[in-house]
Amino acid sequence: MTANPGRMPKPRPGIMDIAPYVGGEASVPGLKRVVRLASNENPLGAGLAARNAYRDLSAVLHRYPDGSAAALRQAIAEVEGLDQKRIICGAGSDELISLLIHGYAGPGDEVLHCEHGFLMYAISAKGVGATPVAAPETGLKADVDALLNRVTDRTKLLFLANPNNPTGSYLNESELRRLRGALREDVVLVIDSAYAEYVEASDYSNGRELVEAGDNVVMTRTFSKIHGLAALRLGWAYCPPSITDVLHRIRGPFNTSAPAIAAGVAAVRDETHIVVSRRHNANWRRWLFEQASGMGLEPQPSQGNFLLIRFPDPERPAETALADLQRKGILLRGMKAYGLADCLRVTVGTEEEMQAVISGLREVLS
Repeated sequence: MTANPGRMPKPRPGIMDIAPYVGGEASVPGLKRVVRLASNENPLGAGLAARNAYRDLSAVLHRYPDGSAAALRQAIAEVEGLDQKRIICGAGSDELISLLIHGYAGPGDEVLHCEHGFLMYAISAKGVGATPVAAPETGLKADVDALLNRVTDRTKLLFLANPNNPTGSYLNESELRRLRGALREDVVLVIDSAYAEYVEASDYSNGRELVEAGDNVVMTRTFSKIHGLAALRLGWAYCPPSITDVLHRIRGPFNTSAPAIAAGVAAVRDETHIVVSRRHNANWRRWLFEQASGMGLEPQPSQGNFLLIRFPDPERPAETALADLQRKGILLRGMKAYGLADCLRVTVGTEEEMQAVISGLREVLS
């Protein structure tokens, strides 16, 4: 049968206008070994307990997982001191972001986020026919007044990554409360706390208190960062009961795998691995900041497991450094898609990787 291009299936209007998300580089043609610092992964990997739990599930891969992820929700609730009934698990916080937008927005609606916020907020909004709206930041930090000024009658959700990726900045507890207090009750405020475990600031809040104080705040978390389980795609959200109910109605029946659930239970209880990972990150993030500053670059203060580094000299642009480092097998993340073309984002890696990236930067900038 001859194909007729005019009769081909057509996607919904707007779908083909979406620029697909592109993750950080993971390999370089011709090089067997590379330094991967483009995706904010835990350089120490997953803890031994999580790896053993994952391995132990190999004998029962023919069985469906518990669709409610009850064991994982119970472990999270016990460790975090939360209400288990308000927790919902998903295939990474990416899925939960998409489910929230699917559940509360559609054509004609608006989804609000910060100017340099996580790209998936806008991508997921466009995917349901909603309009993403970016509020300007002040000094690479979310601006509460700017966000509130862009709330309209069509605003359905407001996404705030706290700390923010890729800038590393954060709103303190007082600023979060001011944002929530001035926001309409029918707008869902989603506090994306993917990097919460890395924060050292004493005035930080991951948002759980705001979830428990009302009906329109959600906190999302991930196992991809400090727990080192990025390959398993596992995340969770803490929600008001009414929002949890909505998400359960539209999620896939088995949206988290049994090995992921088992590894997640072990990871969330592995306090030693969390402490060691946090300490490693704090030490080498500080070292990386000092080294980059000493080269005339402009690293931004960060509460995550990465640094956003600005290249102020137009004669030595960030994109050129990115390409030169890639040829050396050092993979960083370009920030052009985030509107920060003069910056690179560097994940905090192992000691060897940190030494390699600084050595490589000195060479390409000399």
